Amino acid sequence: MPLKTISSFEQELRDIRHQIHSNPELGFQEEGTSALVAEKLEQWGYEVHRGIAKTGVVGVLRNGDSQKSIGIRADMDALPIDEATGKPWSSKKPGVMHACGHDGHTTVLLGAAKYLAETRKFNGTVNLIFQPAEEGAGGGEVMVKEGLFDRFPCDVLFGLHNMPGYPLGHFCFKPGAFMASMDHYRVTVTGRGGHGAMPHLAIDPVVAAASITMALQSIVSRNVKAGEAAVISVGAINAGSAFNIIPNSAVMELSVRALSPDVRKLLDQRIREIVHLQAESFNAEAKIEHVGGTPVTMNAPKETEYAADVARKLFGADKVDYGVEPLMGSEDFAYMLEAKPEGCYFFVGAGEDAISVHNPGYDFNDDILVPSAAMWGALVEDYLK
Repeated sequence: MPLKTISSFEQELRDIRHQIHSNPELGFQEEGTSALVAEKLEQWGYEVHRGIAKTGVVGVLRNGDSQKSIGIRADMDALPIDEATGKPWSSKKPGVMHACGHDGHTTVLLGAAKYLAETRKFNGTVNLIFQPAEEGAGGGEVMVKEGLFDRFPCDVLFGLHNMPGYPLGHFCFKPGAFMASMDHYRVTVTGRGGHGAMPHLAIDPVVAAASITMALQSIVSRNVKAGEAAVISVGAINAGSAFNIIPNSAVMELSVRALSPDVRKLLDQRIREIVHLQAESFNAEAKIEHVGGTPVTMNAPKETEYAADVARKLFGADKVDYGVEPLMGSEDFAYMLEAKPEGCYFFVGAGEDAISVHNPGYDFNDDILVPSAAMWGALVEDYLK
């Protein structure tokens, strides 16, 4: 059984996780992490492919004569945050830390890799995908564009994320929209600078930006169908340098989320209309730049139910939560599921009182290393019977 076997080398997994945590690397800079992953995979007999999306690694293990294949993905990058956990394995790099648990995700997949290499109780091909740059840099999209699934065909595809706030060790699934799309817009409002005492001789971009901010809030409440989820947040407005000067321009940064591709399109349309018309009403001009985005993370019903059933068999029905609420956070595994829809992304509970991800005090819960790795082992063995 995966649980028993992987438990026998739990301390090795904890040590690996702490090593990765102590040496965090930002997106597309995961040189040390990639080297560690590749070294371990080669040591265990995998065919190792490096340099995919710059620092990505894929390990391939074949056994038997079946043509079936399965892909499992883990992310490797850290975040630009100063760590405040005080743990012995805290980050050695000021301003960079594993605040989302990618150190744990990488370790979990390595744990499954070791187990599968030692036991080989499957018939087919296993593709273990170690992805760089999940945190906003689009590493998943780059891997797909570089021919990930052409080079490493997968009949089905799976990924997981640890999730504070969910019961410890619970496996959480939902078919359909599981995590939101994310779109980052930059809006530059240009007016005409002037003296703060003579605003009639200027065109104030700050007032226009303020009006745009308020008008944008009407989109979700008045254009999106009740019952559909969407979020538009203006995270920053930067303008001016002195209290008595009306600046020439103001720059706005928008975060936009949706759980439906159709709603995502609607938000884009209405944002562009409102921004331009609001700016025009103040005699200002507006330029909209779509800085980047991520699709909706969409789980296939068949593969989601299948993975949940494997989890029920392995851990018991009381450890599986099916039909959980979707999250408005985004995940660039969505790019892989767009290219390979026969797949599923799910959560593993890190504890209901655990500190949230993206927090300086967060640390991956080592108690879920073995169960998560065992889930991967069981999923591979069941699918590649």
